[in-house]
Amino acid sequence: MSVVALVSGGLDSTLIAYLAIEEGVKIHPIFVNYGQRALDRELAACEGAMRKLGLELTVADLSGYGMLIRSGLTDPSLRVLEDAFTPGRNMLFLLVAAAHAYQVGADAISIGLLHEETSLFPDQTSAFLQEAEALISRIMGRSIKVLAPLADFHKDEVIALAKQKGVEATYSCHLGQETPCGHCIACNEFNVEEV
Repeated sequence: MSVVALVSGGLDSTLIAYLAIEEGVKIHPIFVNYGQRALDRELAACEGAMRKLGLELTVADLSGYGMLIRSGLTDPSLRVLEDAFTPGRNMLFLLVAAAHAYQVGADAISIGLLHEETSLFPDQTSAFLQEAEALISRIMGRSIKVLAPLADFHKDEVIALAKQKGVEATYSCHLGQETPCGHCIACNEFNVEEV
């Protein structure tokens, strides 16, 4: 099996890459630049993690999306926590990953969504993933599975497993500052320091 894995430099997607390698899955990591405020730190963390795993990272430059679809994740004039919903972001990620999967002949794509109980937005649910998979298979003309390998996990379980697997030097803060802000959705998930 081969998988195009959406990787962001954060803990969840980096752990997914580690687990895929451990299971012998051929992985094609892809990072999406959607015009996010934390681009530089996310990309640096992602490049470091993929290098450590011996994987070649593909970067999709869709930076114009963040100028068109403004949110706290893309626009410094908006509030990073209260305005965090970025309409269509996860569908954009899945579509880009699926198109790349089509090009490289991969069987599936993966995204780092956690247990549905932690979902804050409509594009973080199992229903969304099922419908996205059906749509992707239709528009690609062949079956491409949409996987969420951490869908049974809560953040504390992800943190524990990542420590066990030796995952380190990840970056998740939406502001992109050297020191995580401690107030955005990504920081609030932790309630502990980033590994």
